[in-house]
Amino acid sequence: MEDQAEKLREIMRQKKNVPGDAPGDAESDVSGDAGSDTSGADISGEKPIRARNGGSKARIITVTSGKGGVGKTNLSVNMALAFARLGKKVVVMDADLGLANVNVMLNMIPKYNLYHVIKKQKTIKEILVETEYGISIVAGASGFSQIANMGEEERQDFINELDTLSNVDIIIIDTSAGVSSNVLDFIAAADDAVIITTPEPTAITDAYGIIKIIATEYDTLDMSLKLVVNRAKSAADAKNVADRMINIAGQFLNLKVDYLGFIYDDPAVPQAVLRQKPFMVVDPRCKASISVQHIVERMDRTRPRESRGFGAMLRKFFGRGEGA
Repeated sequence: MEDQAEKLREIMRQKKNVPGDAPGDAESDVSGDAGSDTSGADISGEKPIRARNGGSKARIITVTSGKGGVGKTNLSVNMALAFARLGKKVVVMDADLGLANVNVMLNMIPKYNLYHVIKKQKTIKEILVETEYGISIVAGASGFSQIANMGEEERQDFINELDTLSNVDIIIIDTSAGVSSNVLDFIAAADDAVIITTPEPTAITDAYGIIKIIATEYDTLDMSLKLVVNRAKSAADAKNVADRMINIAGQFLNLKVDYLGFIYDDPAVPQAVLRQKPFMVVDPRCKASISVQHIVERMDRTRPRESRGFGAMLRKFFGRGEGA
């Protein structure tokens, strides 16, 4: 983790010292975790309500993890369904550039994806795909690993495109696992950064590692950092994991991390993955589905300050604009 952290510090130093420069070599720990468990939500046919406070800016929720296979993509998709159940207009963006799998989890083969946006062949609205579950997705560019490190001009165009999605209520960004520069960019752009871990020691260590890097590099950014414990055997098991991480983050990093909740280790989850359907659709009353619904309802009660928009926040992070 120390080696990983040092690489990230070098990336951040380049950004701070050379405004407008694109990060150099993004070392991505890219992993598709379609086979991991984490989420769920039943969908109603309600029409989406308007964006918060009547505004036009979407709430940006980035879901990330220190390692692959802990349920990040599953959480992203099922959180989206749970928000849709509350009447929100939701988009899931698969930002696992190079190894995307949101569409795989939903048994979809989109004709266009982020590769076509980055290469200026399509706009992001043109690749937006509605699903049968009441949410929309922006497919990632599976197999196009070269776009994981975008050049400066490509990044700027990409930022502008992302900002056109701000007419929705919620944008959930499913990042790659680990601490590549792209992952950190999306965390920096979020209103809420959700870190997911499991009770396994390696997952806890890697989750703490990404929290440590966030604390080191993002001390001036206004974000809400939240922790979700996946595959918990019990509420007490999850709380023990969360308490340890939160206490260490507070004591050694002087960083406040909120415990958002946990998801039960539920056999319904891998069964749903095999069927390529969200577990909240396959079994909306299973323990995992109810867990995710509770997590999303808790998030919905805690509204972030009005966002200035995805593009504005990213421009400020890259040092390319006023961020207005």
